[in-house]
Amino acid sequence: MKYLITLLITTFSISFASAQCDITADVCQKHISDEYLSDGQHYRALLLTDQVTEFNATLYGGTTYRVSACSGTQDGNLLFRVFDKERNLIFRNVEHSNAPYWDFQLESSMDVIIEAELDPIAGNSGCAVMLIGFKR
Repeated sequence: MKYLITLLITTFSISFASAQCDITADVCQKHISDEYLSDGQHYRALLLTDQVTEFNATLYGGTTYRVSACSGTQDGNLLFRVFDKERNLIFRNVEHSNAPYWDFQLESSMDVIIEAELDPIAGNSGCAVMLIGFKR
């Protein structure tokens, strides 16, 4: 019986977290406008205030990209930083009023690391969603 209760609670928690991430992904998707084509992936993580998640991507030179990063139902709740593979900082949205997206173009292809964390003012837990689109 104890096992069944634990299983039900776990299943409910996973379903709730998935639904929360789906809502956040919808908020994030509005920043990947018609002029951008999604790379087809939704990068997701459940976070507590003191946690940082890391997403990895390969981006190709000569392409204009948009990174959209969200948590919750409002823009500006997720802080994100983009690094090259040697961890040289390329961009921080905190320097741009927690902008929910960033447009940029690379001269050459590179692997990037994108770190994301909740803005402590926004809450103490939530789903982080990041989308990457490239200009058509």
